[in-house]
Amino acid sequence: MTLRSDPPSAFGSRHEQVVFCHDEASGLKAIIAIYSTALGPALGGTRFYPYGSEAEALTDVLNLSQGMAYKNALAGLDLGGGKAVIIGDPAELKGEALLRAYGRFVQSLNGRYFTACDVGTFSADMDVVARECDFVTGRTVQHGGAGDSSVLTAFGVYQGMRASAQHQWGDTSLAGKRVGVAGVGKVGRHLVGHLVDEGAHVVVTDPCAPAVAALADTYPSITVVTDTDTLIREPLDIYAPCALGGALDDESIEALTATIVCGAANNQLAHEGIEKRLEERGITYAPDYCVNAGGVIQVADELEGFDFDRAKLRATSIYDTTLGVLRRAAADGVPPSVAADRMAEQRMREIGRLGQVYLP
Repeated sequence: MTLRSDPPSAFGSRHEQVVFCHDEASGLKAIIAIYSTALGPALGGTRFYPYGSEAEALTDVLNLSQGMAYKNALAGLDLGGGKAVIIGDPAELKGEALLRAYGRFVQSLNGRYFTACDVGTFSADMDVVARECDFVTGRTVQHGGAGDSSVLTAFGVYQGMRASAQHQWGDTSLAGKRVGVAGVGKVGRHLVGHLVDEGAHVVVTDPCAPAVAALADTYPSITVVTDTDTLIREPLDIYAPCALGGALDDESIEALTATIVCGAANNQLAHEGIEKRLEERGITYAPDYCVNAGGVIQVADELEGFDFDRAKLRATSIYDTTLGVLRRAAADGVPPSVAADRMAEQRMREIGRLGQVYLP
């Protein structure tokens, strides 16, 4: 196994640490980025994805780890932010040898980074990683873990939608609202359940036909459209991006019919300045890392000895946090994404170990 720790300044970033790992025997190629440990050890999931290049993977892990630092701070957790990516197609590469090699990689950081599930990884994978590593969350219930963190991620997004509706329309109810969900995988399918149960009219799309078919069997009332481009042009009240990042770009915002954007995807804003265009169009944007924090709240609870009811109660606070962000944005005359950043940065600055990094 080869480890390489590069100074974050080499990438023009403000991260504390960026580590590359290559284990030729198992085929593991991975990067861990630690953005901040001001509030405690960094916590963030492991994304297993077939990136086109190492540069593309690096860009993603730097962005995702910064988002985790802000997410954990805004959620009120005593945890910093980090993220890991494994480069490759999990359908072809994932196996016990690779996951255990990755576990040894995480272990080498000696507790500065705790890993969990993300796109391409599951609780059963974390059980394998934990055979080589003490710093793993999101394990299966059978192994004392929190299980599938997408359950409370979806619940948190649902709470964020309720808060956004209260801010936009003066009522938390989503009954009768037309909600478009792009991506019905881990999180999206649970979110659809909450929406259907409340009486919303749900429109979905996903490139994975079996996932859509299974969801339509479970919830016959939903409407299915062919792709995201079609979805955003549907008459919608709320748009929920629940797939990969960059969902809100110049073209999609101009085509969007919804007056609220609230979804589970990370890094939804394709570039700086998009948040201003959303505001100009009168679209309420619930910042992604604010509303999708239910999953990290769930796996963080595992560090205390997991209790689902306690974790769900903590995730309910996402309603108050989202409403607070939207109200601060209105009071400060800034977009909600800016208000959320200010609130997260304020907590890291005031509560964090100023000028220090976390050392176990």
